[in-house]
Amino acid sequence: MTHGIFVWNELYTRDVEAAKAFYAATVGWTFEGMPMPDRDRTYWIAKAEGKPVAGILDMRGIVPDGDPPHWLSYLAVDDVDRRIAKIEGNGGKIIRQPFDVPDFGRIAIGADATGAFMAWVSTKR
Repeated sequence: MTHGIFVWNELYTRDVEAAKAFYAATVGWTFEGMPMPDRDRTYWIAKAEGKPVAGILDMRGIVPDGDPPHWLSYLAVDDVDRRIAKIEGNGGKIIRQPFDVPDFGRIAIGADATGAFMAWVSTKR
């Protein structure tokens, strides 16, 4: 994976079915469900021409109730732990410390110096 490029996007919403219907109608996405047993919900992989392009999940219980639905972008980095350590020293804020996702890689979530959230990811691929 190339360091410094956007590699994934996730839609956090309270109405997954409405979001799926919207993107199916407007861009032709199809969806494949992936159980999230630790969260008691389904993570939906959006596909364009059969290729995974984004994820959609129910944000309830994951983010504060007052947060609006939003997209979260993922930036590929060479080493999540090393890169996330630089966030606070450069005017940002760590939102979620690095964590591992089995069979995928390591992820951390932070806010940049302007307050915009982004996920940093190092994959096993």
